[in-house]
Amino acid sequence: MSTFVDSEPLQGCWYPVARADEVHDKPHAVRLLGEDLVIWRDATDALVVAPDRCPHREAPLSIGSLEGGVLSCAYHGWAFGADGKCVSIPSSGPDATIPPAAHLGCRKVDEKYGLIWVCPGEPTMAIPEIGQEADPAFRRINTPVEAWTTSTPRLVDNFMDFSHFPWVHTGTFGGAQDPYVPKIDLEQLDDEFFGYRYEVEASNPDEAVAVSGSEEDTVHRVMTTGFSLPFVVRSTIRYDDGLEHILLLLSTPVDDLNSLFTFVVWRNDDHSTDPDEIIAFDRAIGAEDKAMLEQVPGTLDLSRTGVANVQSDKPSVEWRRRFAELIGFSE
Repeated sequence: MSTFVDSEPLQGCWYPVARADEVHDKPHAVRLLGEDLVIWRDATDALVVAPDRCPHREAPLSIGSLEGGVLSCAYHGWAFGADGKCVSIPSSGPDATIPPAAHLGCRKVDEKYGLIWVCPGEPTMAIPEIGQEADPAFRRINTPVEAWTTSTPRLVDNFMDFSHFPWVHTGTFGGAQDPYVPKIDLEQLDDEFFGYRYEVEASNPDEAVAVSGSEEDTVHRVMTTGFSLPFVVRSTIRYDDGLEHILLLLSTPVDDLNSLFTFVVWRNDDHSTDPDEIIAFDRAIGAEDKAMLEQVPGTLDLSRTGVANVQSDKPSVEWRRRFAELIGFSE
C-alpha cells in the first residue's frame, strides 16, 4: 500500500488539526488528507474551515488578513465571512451581485477537548467520548500540535504496541520493563475503544515524579491501550495510590507520509502540580517515538504478510485489519 489518504471512507471521519487557542486573530493554515485548508473565526467566534484557495485566482487565503471575523484575500481583497460566504468583491463595487461561485465550500468543524476537529465530508463517525472530560475530579492538559515526518498508520501501530518500551523508551520509563510480553487478550474496553489490559513496572526517574506522584525508583502501572478508528488511541494508567493518568494520542494524516500529532491528558490529581511539569515527561516519551518513527520510510503495509508479526504484535495487527477493512483495502 503506497497511498491511503484518497480513500473515500476517511472523508467521513473527524481529525484534530490545531489547538483551539491557536486560532483567534489570524487565519490558520493546515493540510489534511492531502488538501490545504484555512481555519478562522467569524464575527461570532464560530469556526470556519474552507479550502485554502480563493475561488477568484486561487491565492492561498491563509496569507490574507482577518478583521472582525471577515477573511480578506491578499491578492484582490475578496472577503469571506460566516459559513465561507463571500461578502465583498472590491473591484465590483458595494452594490454588485456576488456570484454563487464566489462562496467557499466549507468543511465540517467542531471544537472538543481544547482542539479543533475537521471532517472533510459528511460525518459517518463521531469524535470519541472521553468520560473524564465531564468529571470534576479530573483536569485536562493540552499539548502542542507537532508535525511528524512519518505516515499516520505507523504512529497508530506504534501506540498500540508496548513491546518497544524497553528499547525505544530507555531514556524515560522503559528501562525497568521486562522485554518479555505475556499473552495478550483483546477486548472491547468500553463503548469507544477496543484493545487490551496489562501491567508494567516502569522506571520512575526524577523527571517522572510529577507524573507518577511517587518518589520510588520504579512504579507499578495498571494500564489499558485501545483504539477508535481510524487513528485515535487511548492509554489509561492507574497507579497503586489511585492516581489516574489518561492519555488521548491523536494522529492526523497530512498526506500519506506526514502527520500531525498531539496528545491530551486527563488526571485526577490535586491540580497543584504545574501542568508543564506533568506533560514534560510525556513529551519526552513522545520525542523518543518520533525519533524512531521518522527513521522508518514509507507507509505501513496493511497486507497480512507485508511485515513479520509475533504474539506481542496482536493489538496492532488487529488495528491494521480493521483499518484496512474501513478503507476497503484488499490484497
